[in-house]
Amino acid sequence: MRLNVEQIVKTCPEPEIFEAVLSLDNKKILELGCGDASITRLIATTGSGRVITATEVDTIQHQKNQLIEDLPNVDFILSGCEKIPVQDNAFDIVLMFKSFHHVPVEMMAQALLEIKRILKPGGLVYISEPIFDGEFNDILCLFHDEEVVRLAAFNTIKKAIDDKAFELSEELFFYTPVLFESFEQYAQRVIGVTHTDHQLSDELYARVKQKFQKAYEQNQGNFSIPIRVDLLRKCQ
Repeated sequence: MRLNVEQIVKTCPEPEIFEAVLSLDNKKILELGCGDASITRLIATTGSGRVITATEVDTIQHQKNQLIEDLPNVDFILSGCEKIPVQDNAFDIVLMFKSFHHVPVEMMAQALLEIKRILKPGGLVYISEPIFDGEFNDILCLFHDEEVVRLAAFNTIKKAIDDKAFELSEELFFYTPVLFESFEQYAQRVIGVTHTDHQLSDELYARVKQKFQKAYEQNQGNFSIPIRVDLLRKCQ
């Protein structure tokens, strides 16, 4: 396994990646940490026969997700990864989109054991994680430095492979584009997330805004975020 690579050549929205490496039709799918359910919606309304359980640990966001009425093939539940309230061998595929590093470090190993428990024999786990690099990351680090937890996430996945709980089926690296039309939109979508209570002083807020505006002058709000995908298969 590699934490990063010297050169990433592919840039695309993440759905292009997971639709290419996974066969999602007619599968039972578990998405852990579904956030605002934007990817959940895309998966649920594409293809056929996709039955999805989508979990979220943030109670505020979960309450919003429960108001969604137009996704009959999605069941939203409030749950963390370390104790998933579903039966053994229930799912074909587990998805984690940039959420594994949000699991408390002391619970990461248990989370992977839970994922193994609920996966069918030979089932797949798709875990995408942001790489600690790039312009977007440099701004985020001013108020939310994730280097330690992202490294812990990588090492936990690696140990699970070394321990033969999973085998590494594929490892992918790509850039995913993110557009912010203004700093106000960035503040709403990144600083203002409900799953993390970011408390910025006026001075720090001003520093973040200044760094964002400097980047914005060069890229017009178009950021390319480097992503690593680990595609794991449950060992028998």
